Amino acid sequence: MTHREPNAAPLDLPLLRTFLAVHRAGSFTAAARLLGLSQPTVTTQMRQLEKQLGRELFERQPRGVAPTAVADELAAQVAEPLDTLAVIADRGGPGADRPPEPVRVAGPAELLCTRALPALAPLTGQGVRLRVTTGLTDELLDGLRGGRFDLVIATTRPRGRTLTSVPLGDEEFVLVAAPEWARRIGPDRVAAEGAAALRGAPLVSYAEDLPIARRYWRHVFGVRLTGQAAITVPDLRGVLAAVAAGAGITVLPRYLCLAELASGALVPLLSPEDPPINTSYLAQRPGAPDHPHVSLVRERLLQAGRTW
Repeated sequence: MTHREPNAAPLDLPLLRTFLAVHRAGSFTAAARLLGLSQPTVTTQMRQLEKQLGRELFERQPRGVAPTAVADELAAQVAEPLDTLAVIADRGGPGADRPPEPVRVAGPAELLCTRALPALAPLTGQGVRLRVTTGLTDELLDGLRGGRFDLVIATTRPRGRTLTSVPLGDEEFVLVAAPEWARRIGPDRVAAEGAAALRGAPLVSYAEDLPIARRYWRHVFGVRLTGQAAITVPDLRGVLAAVAAGAGITVLPRYLCLAELASGALVPLLSPEDPPINTSYLAQRPGAPDHPHVSLVRERLLQAGRTW
């Protein structure tokens, strides 16, 4: 629980509403627009709340603000009851005929753009509005706990009791290169010699620590991958583009390079009997307020995930 003095006065509900808007929007200015308040008013309210709590809630950054650990903890405590109150307050009121709030979906950019969004696109015809955020799983799950998102596609199973998750789909990883590099390495050499056949081939990776390739080397070849990447780009679509253009070799999810494999723009360097597979999960906060469009999006993703 967020620390407070034993005899402290109760926290004001309007301050908590403003706090939650800032936490979700990531800036005082954006929260002010959402709430219909002025930016100075939002700033003043957050100072009041920080004074009541005796703790700093947000750190100013060049663009917006970043929540402190205290803010994340407070958001996790107040998001569900405040969202529930908002739903109850709207029922039958003057705004009852307005459209439901947008569904806030987050996940890895590649999976969202190539798989999730095409599956969700038809829902706009049913009035569903989406607000999509891309990022790394750990950061997005923290945002889900804090109420910034409704659903998160996670590349690892969320831990703890604050979130619920179900398997969404499996992605198989494949070692690929452009035809020119496949010829240089030599047909069937990787199957015969293993990782030794790949020495000297430039490696293109998602990050400096070669996370996907390291796992492939360990799982398929049974050896530790050493060396440095020739190119790193924090988007697997960029990795795909570089390798297809002849930059070297890489390991990609098969779903991401199906078209290139079919056209011959990329060539699989090995077809192991037991390729590495990663399961993605669809995560949600338990007890989140009833939102029919969140349910629609969730069911569509789970249905589509069976074909991924």
